[in-house]
Amino acid sequence: MTARWRADDLPAGARLVLDASVRRIDGGRALVGGSPLRILRVSEAGAAAIDAWVAGEEVGASAGRRRLARRLLDGGLAHPRFAGGPFGSADVTCVVAVHDHAHLLVPTLDALRAGETLGAVIVADDGSPEPAEIAEVAARYGATVVRRDVRGGPAAGRNAALAQAVTPLVAFVDRDVEPDPDWLVELLAHFSDPRVAVAAPRVRSQPGYGPQAQFDLDRGPLDLGAVEARVVPGSRVAYVPSTALLARRAALDDVGGFDESLQWGEDVDLVWRLVESGHTVRYEPRSVVFHPSRPDVVSWVRQRFHYGTSAAPLDQRHPGAVAPLSMSGWTAAAWGLAAVGHPLLGAAVGAGAAAMLPRRLGMLEHPWREGWELAGKGQLAAWRPVASAVTRTWWPIALGAALVSRRARRAVVLAAVVPPLVDWANGDRALDPVRAVGLRVLDDAAYGAGVWAGCWRHRTIRPLVPTLRSWPGRRRAASSVAASDTEPA
Repeated sequence: MTARWRADDLPAGARLVLDASVRRIDGGRALVGGSPLRILRVSEAGAAAIDAWVAGEEVGASAGRRRLARRLLDGGLAHPRFAGGPFGSADVTCVVAVHDHAHLLVPTLDALRAGETLGAVIVADDGSPEPAEIAEVAARYGATVVRRDVRGGPAAGRNAALAQAVTPLVAFVDRDVEPDPDWLVELLAHFSDPRVAVAAPRVRSQPGYGPQAQFDLDRGPLDLGAVEARVVPGSRVAYVPSTALLARRAALDDVGGFDESLQWGEDVDLVWRLVESGHTVRYEPRSVVFHPSRPDVVSWVRQRFHYGTSAAPLDQRHPGAVAPLSMSGWTAAAWGLAAVGHPLLGAAVGAGAAAMLPRRLGMLEHPWREGWELAGKGQLAAWRPVASAVTRTWWPIALGAALVSRRARRAVVLAAVVPPLVDWANGDRALDPVRAVGLRVLDDAAYGAGVWAGCWRHRTIRPLVPTLRSWPGRRRAASSVAASDTEPA
């Protein structure tokens, strides 16, 4: 079922902030930025409206201004700010998923009790071997237990608890997560927007013992960073984990809840089905919860491997969404030539792509200047996703190539070493550079091995295949908003 919305359903009292990536050019009448990158041209009235919003004004009651604001939000060019919202913490049922280790419920329920009063707390016991212990801990905190006698996986446990919730909003929290006391405040505000189905906090790693815990302080797999985003496959924030999230009950019913056939990646699948149905999912890093790292390197590697195995079943449900690399075919060709020892030829291919881009930017006042800037920055920024694909998903192929080719060996070593060293130099210094590089390589290798294992299990190679898009000259790169969409109504 696809949600249907009015174009001007954004609350008039909302305010907007432009995404940090956005540049305004052509006298403010064009915006460049967002993720994926886009160019949006607006009328004079639209530029004036954006000026007012940047200065702190409300979106306003004009249907045209609200449509433009929605366009910016949907494109990831802006983010909303709401003063309060229609819901409070009493409108939230919190579902805490658990299968074992009842004692790990204690810090979670302690943290929930320290925050605002919730409408209800349900402990979803998914066929645990220690039901009495879980029931005792839940009773101590006034929580209800919904138990499955046979383990069905995290999706089944959450769905069983969801069926018992009566509040309009449901929060999902894993049994070892510790939310900040005010973690719901920023998330609740997002539900002022009727399109928002899910708002998710930042998941920070807790300090722990061992190098893997130190690594996760800066590179935790559930930490999606400090920059807010609209969650869209293929963007800077492509998913949010169910480790902690707040959802609109009606939207979950709309898509049928979690897919119980998935043991891993069920949260990613839920988010993508919501997006495909027309709902909005927001990542809100001003809300923070804390999650422990795995206690030892072996279990840490096993976790990464399991994450990788989800790629194949996710691709079956959402073709192309888990591609290891998605970029312009020209950019891929340029970096591919450089990697095999032909940097000058690769540079020539990149320059050719840059020369064709201005033809697609005819709506701008300076298409050549903007085209060369966009193409140059795009080519330079591509090194990191290319390196990640080589060392993460494609490492078995890369390793084979490195064994027989000196050029390939040099390229693989650079791809494995340069990104973690750059991150270390930019502030990821919980570990010394040698261990930072070693654990990054191990992290990537474990995840990539999981991807290949999942592909073998599901008899598919699609999660290994890159997506090549946006060949220059095929279509216009800039879109426009008509004056009727931006002028006061």
